[in-house]
Formats: sequence, C-alpha cells, structure tokens
Amino acid sequence: MPGNGKAVRRRTEARSGEGSAFVLSRGVVILFAVACGAAVANVYFSQPLLVTMGHDLGMSPALVGSVVTLTHVGYGLGLFFLVPLGDVAERRRLIVAQLLLLVVALAVVAAAHTAAMLLAGMAATGLLAVVTQTLVAFAASLAPPAGRGRVVGLVTSGVVIGILLARTASGLLADLAGWRSVYLASASLTALLALVLYRVLPRHSDAPPTTLRYGQLLRSTITLFAREQLLWLRALFGLLVFAAFSTLWSSVALPLSEAPYFLPHSAIGALGLIGVAGALAATAAGRLNDRGLSRRTTGIALALLAASWLPLAFTRSSLWALVVGVILLDLAVQAVHVTNQTLIYALHPDAGSRLIGGYMVFYSIGSATGAIAATSLYMVAGWGAVCALGATFSCLGLVLWASTRHGTQDPAAKVSSRSEA
Repeated sequence: MPGNGKAVRRRTEARSGEGSAFVLSRGVVILFAVACGAAVANVYFSQPLLVTMGHDLGMSPALVGSVVTLTHVGYGLGLFFLVPLGDVAERRRLIVAQLLLLVVALAVVAAAHTAAMLLAGMAATGLLAVVTQTLVAFAASLAPPAGRGRVVGLVTSGVVIGILLARTASGLLADLAGWRSVYLASASLTALLALVLYRVLPRHSDAPPTTLRYGQLLRSTITLFAREQLLWLRALFGLLVFAAFSTLWSSVALPLSEAPYFLPHSAIGALGLIGVAGALAATAAGRLNDRGLSRRTTGIALALLAASWLPLAFTRSSLWALVVGVILLDLAVQAVHVTNQTLIYALHPDAGSRLIGGYMVFYSIGSATGAIAATSLYMVAGWGAVCALGATFSCLGLVLWASTRHGTQDPAAKVSSRSEA
C-alpha cells in the first residue's frame, strides 16, 4: 500500500530521534562492536577448557559436558526474558547494569571451587551475555535510517570476531596462566567496558518510552511474530544459516584431529582467524542494505553458503579446500545475519529489542540443531555426511528465498525509497 512506506519512514525517523543530540561517530560504533564481541565471547570461552575444568574440580565427563549446555540455555533464556527490556528501560543503564552483573558471574566462575558453583556461574554468564543484543538494538536506534545497515554491519562484525576468536584466546591464555585466568581477564575487560560505556553512551531517550508491563512486553514479542510475515521469514533464514554455521564449527575439529593431519588444539583453534573474514561481509552487507539491495544480497549469500560445502567436502585431502570453504561460509552467514537484523529492526523501531531478541531465539535453535546433528552424524557416517547435512540446511535457505522473494516488501527499502526493481 502506498501509505505504508510513509508510515514506516515516520516510525523509523521518530525512533532514530533517540540519539538526536548524540553524534554516533565511527569511534562510538567501534566501541559498540568491541563491547559486543567481548560479551558474546564469554559464551564460547569454556569449549577448549572443559577437560582442564573437569580435572581441576573432579567433575565427571557428563557433568563437564553440561557446562556448555547450561551456558547456552542461559543465553537462550536471556534472549527472551532480558533483551526485550531494552524497549521499556533506559538502554544505557540497562547495558551498564547487565555488564556489571556479568562481571560478578565471571568472578564466580573464576573462583569456583565446586562443580555446583561453576555451573551456576556459567548459567548466569550465558544469561547476562545477551547484553550483546541490547547493544546491537541500541546502536541501530542511534543510527540514521539511511546508514543503519552500515552501523549494524560494523557492530555485528564485532560479534563475529568475538565468537570466532573466543576459543583461540581462551586456549592461549589458559596455557599461560590456567583456565581461571580466562574469566578473570574477561571480568576485568567487562568492568572497563561498563565504565567506558557509562561515560560515552547518551543518558536519556528523546523518544517516548514504551509503557508496557513486563508480562505484556513478553507477550508482545510473540504477537509481533504472529503479525509480521517478514519477521517470520527472516527468523527462518537465521535458523537455517546458523544451523549450517554450527554444523561446520561444532564438528570441524574432529577430522582435523585425526589422520592424516593430527593437528593440535591450538592449530585447530587458529581456524577462527580465517573465519574472521566473515566480519568483512558484515560491513559490506550493511552498506548493500542501505542501498535497498537486501533481497538480492540475501539470495547471493545463500547461494555462496550452499556452494561453500563443495570445497569443505574435500577437507580430508586438502587444507586449502577447508580454508576456501570456511571463508565462503562465514562471508555468507554474516551477510544474511546483518541483512536480517537490519530489516526486522525497520519493521518497528520502537520494538527493536523485542524484534532482535525474538529473532536471536531462532538463531540459538539453529545453532543447537546444527551442533547436535553434526557431531552425532559424524560418529555414525563421517565427514561426508556432515557436509551433506550442512549443504541441506543451506539449500533449504536458498529454496525458501526463491519461493518468497516476491512475497514480501522489505521495510528498509521503503525507508530508503530505493526498492529493487
């Protein structure tokens, strides 16, 4: 409808007025990116440390495995129960409060002398690490509509780097000073970031606050999914691409630690450095979205994602094939992810935290599905079957895009008035 574009534009401009007295400089955007990467890294630090943690605290293998599970369960709960608070509370205070509580949770993990204390600390760490999504929503709200994709892309690049380098950094630091030093260092960095963000971020919002009670706030998140077709579509894209992403990264260490490579954990962890190339796609995809090319960007990225599994299938015979596949896969996943977040935020800028939090629940479901399916399948049928699984997730995303590409109109394209032909 012709009037819809103007309505969306008015809503977007009203919400972007939140930062009307605040200049969102490139330095502040980079600060957002650093804070996002530092926060989300806490979810992944434990993965190379599980054996050491278990020996130190006398934990059984099953109990050690629950460390990762509880962290991700906490993160999933935080996405639904904490992130929506960004739509009713002053985001600056909410972010600083969550970061300070995260410092406490990290200190509990570092000081844990029993398994129960460690597990409680890890669950709380996952719960509070969702401050990452509050930061993304805040950055999007402060950005001008015409440059929102670029800002979301740059902030998301920080998330990408945090996820991919977390395992490498924790392994190296643990080798130097023990596993507890990882969480002490992270607690110190988080406290510093809380102080800097408290001083740098705007103190108040010019936009009228949402006057919903907490229960209404949570229900409205579900209502948004029932009402917005584009939100559902982008959430499904997120689920499928992160299922493919997790299929690779949760299982790639298995063939690399076996013949013919027998690579040490440090070398396998260094693959994260290659994956950082995905951060480049985050920024580029954001700029393409600002030009109204979100639909085309999504299609090209999903095609690259499907194609990435061809070189990945040759991992056992060529590390170069693995490198090419990793770069293609990470570029594709981050391009879709940035596009998704930019588009869904433009639907209702006044509900940005609920939209991004709800979308990220699907991200978590996809990540968990890919991890569980890939590791189980590898034990039964080997690396070729894992690649077939990843390719299936990717091709499903491409088919979904092809079948719906003319069915919805992108709100970001409306805002910019530069829709694709």
